[in-house]
Amino acid sequence: MLDEFGKLILRLALALLMLFHGFAKLRYGVGFIEGTLQSHGLPGFFAYGVFVGEVLAPLMVLAGFYARAGAALIAINMVFAVALVHASELAAIAKSGGWALELQALFFFTAVAIALLGPGKFGVNRS
Repeated sequence: MLDEFGKLILRLALALLMLFHGFAKLRYGVGFIEGTLQSHGLPGFFAYGVFVGEVLAPLMVLAGFYARAGAALIAINMVFAVALVHASELAAIAKSGGWALELQALFFFTAVAIALLGPGKFGVNRS
């Protein structure tokens, strides 16, 4: 039973913390992402995909509704975030002494863990 609570805590932490990023995009728009995509030769409208990775997918994980798929979408979102915005920090050490991308890594690996483990007993459809 404790492992089921562990899965729930993992799901809630990832979903709620990722939703803060999604709400910021809803409030302030995706102009920065649009410009970043265009600077990499990609269509700017792809920026709206961030709503899938930072709003829809976290809501899926939060509810445990196709949480594996939602977690996979979050992991993919993090790959794009690192590739497009944080690639120069891959080998960087932060002033605090930690890796400059530890937040992104935690989001990515937590999402991968949920995609592998599933939502557990406390998910809407346990998938």
